[in-house]
Formats: sequence, structure tokens, C-alpha cells
Amino acid sequence: MKEIYLNNYGQFLGKKSERLVVKEKGKIKREEPFFKISRVIITSKGISLSTDAIEECMKRGIQIDFLNFKNEPYAKLSSPFLQGTVKTRRAQLTAFDDQRGVSLAKAFVLGKVSNQVNLLKYMSKYRKKRNPEIYNYMCKRIKEIEKMINEISVIEDEKIDFIRQDIMTLEAHAAKKYWQTVAKILPEEVGFTGRETRGAVDLVNSMLNYGYAILYSHVQGAVILAGLDPFAGFMHVDRSGRASLVLDFVEEFRQQTVDKTIFAMINRGTNLEVKENRLTKKTKNKFRKKLKKKFDSYHQYEGKKEKIKNIIQRQARHIATHLRGEREYEPFVGSW
Repeated sequence: MKEIYLNNYGQFLGKKSERLVVKEKGKIKREEPFFKISRVIITSKGISLSTDAIEECMKRGIQIDFLNFKNEPYAKLSSPFLQGTVKTRRAQLTAFDDQRGVSLAKAFVLGKVSNQVNLLKYMSKYRKKRNPEIYNYMCKRIKEIEKMINEISVIEDEKIDFIRQDIMTLEAHAAKKYWQTVAKILPEEVGFTGRETRGAVDLVNSMLNYGYAILYSHVQGAVILAGLDPFAGFMHVDRSGRASLVLDFVEEFRQQTVDKTIFAMINRGTNLEVKENRLTKKTKNKFRKKLKKKFDSYHQYEGKKEKIKNIIQRQARHIATHLRGEREYEPFVGSW
């Protein structure tokens, strides 16, 4: 299954028989059969879409995602008929006020922090002999973050509103130590001193923001297909226009998909560039290809090997079954 990117001003997305067609200046640049396409991602202004192409994409469950120049998702087209049952939505709303919401919120955070630890462990094992000083530093940070995992695990109350601040405080402390460690081990020449979200202009943060936007679109699609309301979250509070559940759920996949891919590219000396405070097109193309391979890579999951993109969808369905009271939710934690 392929992802179609449109990132040049003036491109046109249309339909020709059973194929999706991308045109530029009146000439066909790409054709793909609909059955081979998983999603369409639009990253530029001035791109037009035919209603025939949109209709066919919706019939086949092909979502169309839009990212702005900051690489932030701002819109999604998906069919309302591919979503799940009303029972799931009703359960999701009532779960906010009981133990289901508490356990789900904790699971998201524990998944995120556990994956931070496992990624640091993965990167530390190559430094044990090569750089013992850095290795010992990493081990110390890992133990500090693991202590926070234990503290999050024992937090309990009847409603998420009562414990949200406690959990988010520990999550923030863990994230600070994680990014401090990342800054310590990445090559000095990349200039990474810490995590920045909005307005980032350095290479690493720009790649993180771009990668997270792509991951966000995958997660949002999985949430919708599982019949969940993307705006009714648990850890992230309600705010108009904010897909809080997507922001909750995306946390457990950041390290094993985006972070790991970026760190590997940098440590292998891949030529990556920022010009005029933005990632170059070549850098974006390289990164997208690597990220696609990561989504297609296999990880141990529920007793067998499974692709990460499939794990995301299955985890979204597990959220739905948890909210309906059919099973407990366990976050995805990648191995190291």
C-alpha cells in the first residue's frame, strides 16, 4: 500500500478509470490504482482535487490529510460510513467520569514514558564500550525515568480530573530527562539543545515536528476507523478544534516510529538540511521514505510479528473495546 504526497504548488489530484492521477502543469506525474493506495497527504497550497477523486477515495477508505507549511495537520477528509458503532461513542463519553478513563489515561502516559526508556536503552547499548562516560550518564537518566514510571503506576482515583495534573507533572519531568539525554548523545554539529514544538527552526526539532504530523494523521485515521470520537480525550482536556483523543493516543508511538528513525538517520551521517528555517524538499523526501519503512517494519505484538501501521489500528480498536468494558487496555511498548 502506498501513500501519495502532493507537495508542489499547482498540482491536481484526479481520477482516471480505476486509477488516482496526479498532474502538474497539465502533465501526468503519477498514476496509481486505487487499491494500492492507503492515504493521500497534501502539504502545499494551490493544490486542487476533483470531486470524482474525492468520492472514489472515500468509497475505498482512502483518507486525505492536509498539512500546513509548519507541518501541522489542519484538515482530514474521511467517509462517515467507515466509522464504528454508536455504542462505542456513548461508552467513550461516559468513561470520562469513571475508572475506565483513569486507566486509559494512565496507559497512554505509561506507554509513552516506557518507550522513552526503551529507546534510550537501545541507544545506550552501542555506547557501553565505545563511550563509557556517556553510557553511565544514560543509565543514570534511565533509572530516574523508570522511577517516575513506578510513581505514575500507583496514582489512583475515581476520575481523571482528580489526577490529571499529577500524571502530567511526572510525564513532563520524564520528558525533560529524555530530551536532555538525547541532546547529550546526538552529534554536536546538529545543534540540538532541547525539544521545541511551535516555531522550531533547527534540524532535529523541524524533523520531529514533521514526523509527528505524519504520525498524527495515521493515528487520527485509526481512531476514526475504530468508531471513536477523536475530540473526546482523557489526558488532554477538551478544547474547541483540538482532537484530544488523537493527542492522547499518539504518545505511545512517537519514540518507536519518529524519534528512532530520526536518530538513526543522524547517527548514520545522512545528509539532512534546513534552509530558510525549513526542511529542504530533499530532506523531507528522504525522511518520508525512511518513515514509511518504519511504519512497514515488524515489531513483536501480542505474541507475533506485526507491522507498526497495523499495530496502530489494532490498538485503536483495543481502546474501543476497553471503553465498552470488554477488555483492559495495554499500551504498545516497543522492545529495545
